[in-house]
Amino acid sequence: MPSSYYCPAPLVSPHLGIPHPDANLEDSINEIWNRRLEENPSLYNGKKFRYAGHALRHVDGLDQESSVCLHLGLTDYRTFVGTNLNPLWEKFLIPSEDDSVRCQHTSSPLGNGAIVETSDNRILVLQRSYNVGEFPGYFVFPGGHSEPEELGISDHQNDKGLTQAADLNRKVSQEMFDGIIREVVEEIGVPAESLTDPVFIGISCREMNVRPTAFFFLKCNMESKEIYQVYSRAQDGFESTQLYTVSRDELRKMALRMPGCHHGGYTLYELMIQTVEDARQSSVSTMIA
Repeated sequence: MPSSYYCPAPLVSPHLGIPHPDANLEDSINEIWNRRLEENPSLYNGKKFRYAGHALRHVDGLDQESSVCLHLGLTDYRTFVGTNLNPLWEKFLIPSEDDSVRCQHTSSPLGNGAIVETSDNRILVLQRSYNVGEFPGYFVFPGGHSEPEELGISDHQNDKGLTQAADLNRKVSQEMFDGIIREVVEEIGVPAESLTDPVFIGISCREMNVRPTAFFFLKCNMESKEIYQVYSRAQDGFESTQLYTVSRDELRKMALRMPGCHHGGYTLYELMIQTVEDARQSSVSTMIA
């Protein structure tokens, strides 16, 4: 499993998404957005990082780590509502095994999710409010989105030199990690200093509306009872109705009532645990031999 995370030049070479050749389908994006605005004038058309695929970079050598390269561009909430959340979302897809081709006409903003383990070995799970637009009442992991605007990015940076482009990519990569810590702090209420550095464990893509989410594993140095106390004062606590701290067995059952991308996050977590256990057993076997 790659343990490092790197966002290279593709952010600078824009992945905007390609307009669909069906003009009526493209027009439906604005129609749906305008209807949503009439229902809720407070909607904000914020910028999001668009997921356009990934690549693995394998490095030879015992002390070298493989890395994951995410191909990112920019999109916005309006296009997300009008493509991925469109009742006709399947018509935007292209038959292909390659996500970058299959989803070239969709917004596909990259969400994030956190598998947070407490000091008493419990996992944090939220139950979504019944007032939210997607999957009300479902169980989810804390998460949301990393934000381009946190870095002052409002459009594609096509005029950057190589040095500036490399610096931008480092900042975007760091925002992937900073963003998930920010989401956990805002949704759970724990202080940032109580969390370990996030470990990127993979991308999960929801089957319905092909929404991608990057998942991270973190540990919190607080016990469950302490976390319950701070949760009541969480900044974004209105997005959920209940916090659960659950065992691994309990999590397996709750994952059945998670949106597809979060159920995928649970699977990534199980794969991470299995990988760590396999590596530990291999190390012990080598020492015995």
